[in-house]
Amino acid sequence: MTEKEKPLNFIEHIVEEDLLQGFPKSQLRFRFPPEPNGYLHIGHASSICLNFGLGIRYEAPVNLRFDDTNPIKEEQEFVDAIKEDVTWLGFTWDQECFASDYFQKLYDWAVKLIKEGKAYVDSQPSEEIAKQKGTPTEAGVNSPYRDRTVGENLELFKKMKDGDFPEGSHVLRAKIDMASPNMLLRDPVMYRILHRAHHRTNTDWCIYPLYDWTHGESDYIEQVSHSLCTLEFAPHRELYDWFLDQVVTPENIRPKQREFARRNLSHTVVSKRKLLQLVEQGFVQGWDDPRMPTISGLRRKGCTPAALRNFADTIGIAKRENVVDVALLDFHMREDLNKMAPRVMAVLDPVKLTITNYEEGKEEWLQAENNPEDPEAGFREIPFSRELFIERDDFRESANRKFFRLKLGGEVRLKNAYIIKAEEVRKDPDGNIIEILCTYDPKSKSGSGTPESLRKVKGTLHWVSSGHAIDAEVRLYDRLFSDATPDQHQGRNFTEFINPDSLKVVTGKLEPGLAGAEPGSRYQFQRLGYFCVDRESKPNHLVFNRTVTLRDTWSKLEDKA
Repeated sequence: MTEKEKPLNFIEHIVEEDLLQGFPKSQLRFRFPPEPNGYLHIGHASSICLNFGLGIRYEAPVNLRFDDTNPIKEEQEFVDAIKEDVTWLGFTWDQECFASDYFQKLYDWAVKLIKEGKAYVDSQPSEEIAKQKGTPTEAGVNSPYRDRTVGENLELFKKMKDGDFPEGSHVLRAKIDMASPNMLLRDPVMYRILHRAHHRTNTDWCIYPLYDWTHGESDYIEQVSHSLCTLEFAPHRELYDWFLDQVVTPENIRPKQREFARRNLSHTVVSKRKLLQLVEQGFVQGWDDPRMPTISGLRRKGCTPAALRNFADTIGIAKRENVVDVALLDFHMREDLNKMAPRVMAVLDPVKLTITNYEEGKEEWLQAENNPEDPEAGFREIPFSRELFIERDDFRESANRKFFRLKLGGEVRLKNAYIIKAEEVRKDPDGNIIEILCTYDPKSKSGSGTPESLRKVKGTLHWVSSGHAIDAEVRLYDRLFSDATPDQHQGRNFTEFINPDSLKVVTGKLEPGLAGAEPGSRYQFQRLGYFCVDRESKPNHLVFNRTVTLRDTWSKLEDKA
């Protein structure tokens, strides 16, 4: 099915309906508005793909706007990380905007509301204001300061701006309706006093606008046509529209807010507060830890931009929240990496294998295909010798007929090499196998065309030559949580469900051609999974992160449970 043939999601239906009603296509404009108070996660990736995808579909500009109205939590580090994430996903924004660019305009509009009797300074503590809000079934109570004169409000608001008052002493509230069925319209706070330095405006301002006041007005300033928010903002739409009513003029575009459901991912959490807790309490090693659901963590893990975009496209846009199985993301990572990742051989739990009838000191270089999915990928040469490493799990002294790997008296093919037969083992004093002694058939070389090379054996093993192998630190990442919904258990902390086996570090033996592997390079370790060179990797200390296994082993384990 082509892009044109794909059924429209409900957001696209809204846009199409607006166009049918006469809205000019040339005036479509979208925006992605993150708050720079943390790193973007996989939920943001869906929002990015939605907004920028609409921009691509309708050939319309998309703004990247930072809703930076809280100097307590926001930092330039997060701004830079967000820009990197959006760019990495493959999208380009039209205008880079900041809500802080509009502080003066927002202040001027607030003064306008005061003059019109639609805003007032409240001098009560926040606890008192909260008590007076009422309940969903009971009207709120007017503030004793609600009827201050316009002159008094203007004077107090200016002094708030000039830094004459301490934090918490005054707020500016919109004067709407304390009996409104929508509690968000019960005189919401527009400004609070904060004597904090802002990452862009430094100490120019002592008052900062709240999100509800800033959001719609910023959309209006930028002439955004469709303001797309997650579902929790649906009750805010009425307030969004009320604030717009106070400033819009007929000649300008009036933004339209519409909401879509979050897509939660199984075996993880996407709350910024909880992600910050994981970082600060040392459960992970930073925002870009490959176990984190952040875009930077997924990138470091080895996920491709295409896999993340395809995942977002598959789960689509909906009106109801649900939990998406992380196995779907794994599927898209495998699907994309399968097409582009070179195949290499690595042994992560090595045991020595000696071919007793192979000449000592001899070595030969065998040809191996780089990627059977990509004919243009070509071939490489790998060294073969008398002494090799294979995976410890690939050998048993005795096994039943369903074990198709190496066992005493049994035969297997070594990938790209020869057929071998296990003859005996050597053990240490504790009974652990330290060496497998084999013989090989010299005429069974892969690709040689001899009758012996065409002989069928049921098992094929990967291996590396022990004299040529290079060591690498291999980080075997797994799901961070053992429970599908770790933050949905009443009375229990989500950290109780941390998977103790979410990271295992081993020293692997790799084929020598990987010695110069650059950070960010992705490979398939044959029979083991997909791996990415970590940013901490150095020529004298290679570090690989497991991106995803070749098969979904978790689903089988959960089905058994």
